[in-house]
Amino acid sequence: MYGCEWDNETGKVKGYDQHGYDGEDFVALDLDTEIWIAPTPQAVTTKMKWDKNRALIAQKKNYLTQECPEWLKKYCQLYPGPQRVKHVVFKSPSSRVTCHATGFYPDRAELVWRKDGVELHEGVEKGEILPIIDGNFQMSVDLDLSSVRPEDWQRYDCVFQLSGVNEDIVTKLDKAAIRTNKSKSDKGRKHVMIYLLLSAGKSLAILIIIATLVLAVISFIVYKKRTGERQKQKSLLLDTLSKTDP
Repeated sequence: MYGCEWDNETGKVKGYDQHGYDGEDFVALDLDTEIWIAPTPQAVTTKMKWDKNRALIAQKKNYLTQECPEWLKKYCQLYPGPQRVKHVVFKSPSSRVTCHATGFYPDRAELVWRKDGVELHEGVEKGEILPIIDGNFQMSVDLDLSSVRPEDWQRYDCVFQLSGVNEDIVTKLDKAAIRTNKSKSDKGRKHVMIYLLLSAGKSLAILIIIATLVLAVISFIVYKKRTGERQKQKSLLLDTLSKTDP
């Protein structure tokens, strides 16, 4: 992996130059100490050779901490960023209401339940922020409504807050908007679900700027199942590294 991170909020920059083999770390450049780190004994010989090339290390450090972040900033200005965050609010037979937000980036976000504009803590259970397959994130927060009368639902809302974005996304718990779905497996119990797709518009257009992004070139070796062929690849790689003096 070769690339950099830039955080628009803090201005912090972090670079990466990491090499791996067969799914395991091999060597990685520590930009603070300007030396190569060898996590395995097999990589020590390569580390010692590469540590001697101070000019190459200085060149890599300059690119990863100076040039790469500048390219990243330019890219962020051109990329429009995600435009919408999807909220799903559903009620289970146990009278717990779940607010689910998905499709946001980065993972510095909050999802809370409020009553009359005041954040609730009692009867609230927060879930973890989890990644989804497209690289964005999702999270959920539950609220116990067992003691709440249906006519009071309108006093509750779910609020999504993203770090660096001033405008919150507020979803009211509107009983009139609920659709009731029933299946044979429910045995007479009702599952009510609200689907809300809120457009954040320009308020989320800066997500890509706030986000910690990685411009990385990920290289990997696809090895075959047969042990003989995999060992042959490993021997060729180690032989190449032993002859290389960057």
